[in-house]
Amino acid sequence: MADLRGKIALVTGASRGIGRGIALELGVAGATVYVTGRSVSDDATPENLGGNINSAAKLVTERGGIGVAVRCDHTRDDEVEALFERIRKEQGRLDILVNNVWGGYERYGDEDFGAPFWEQPMWRWSLMFDAGVRAHYVASCLAVPLMMPQASGLIVNISAGDERKYRGWVMYDTAKEAVDRMAFALAQELRPHGIAALALYPGLTRTERVERFASPEELANSESPRYAGRAIVALARDANVMARSGGAYKTGELAREYDFRDVDGTQPPPFSFG
Repeated sequence: MADLRGKIALVTGASRGIGRGIALELGVAGATVYVTGRSVSDDATPENLGGNINSAAKLVTERGGIGVAVRCDHTRDDEVEALFERIRKEQGRLDILVNNVWGGYERYGDEDFGAPFWEQPMWRWSLMFDAGVRAHYVASCLAVPLMMPQASGLIVNISAGDERKYRGWVMYDTAKEAVDRMAFALAQELRPHGIAALALYPGLTRTERVERFASPEELANSESPRYAGRAIVALARDANVMARSGGAYKTGELAREYDFRDVDGTQPPPFSFG
């Protein structure tokens, strides 16, 4: 049901993967979706994963929304500021921000990717925090002034977690915990302004990178990138979403509460770290 027409959304890091799936589902719901990322061609990543902002925006439009591709490196404040100024000039408002951009999986195939934390290169920490935690914070700071005039809005930080269980890797665990806490903290200050902020935990998702590196057994329990997108559409449609502000929610949990399914008609369960 296309009931997000007139809503303006921004999905960061939407060239491929979960961001692309979220943008697509917002388009199905009729929203105008700004799609950002650095990839403007399919060979933009070292791993040649495919996907780019132009094709993602085209899919949004083909599915009933309005897709707008904007190349943006979210580690560069000047480019992020220009992005939000463009949204202000073209739309005059923003209703939905999905903080999805994440640099932590770059060079996933390196031999040291799974090494103990004391053997990890420090540049990988920077990818997780600069192109992840900090990028979410900067986008949120710039989004709020575009949401406040209508006294409504939704900010979703894409994260990962299973209650307070260890996420299996010091850098990753620390970064994702910061993303979760940011959503909680944003909610405290934004509640008087009618703006909800929360974290969303997709399960193992069949992104281009995951399909390349995961085993068939792991993929058997995975979900499509659009499953998370359907969760965000459900949240955006919920007139009582403020009641969820500050929390962290698994896609599989929201699927049962809002009664939506993945693209294959299944309802993958909430992800668990075991």
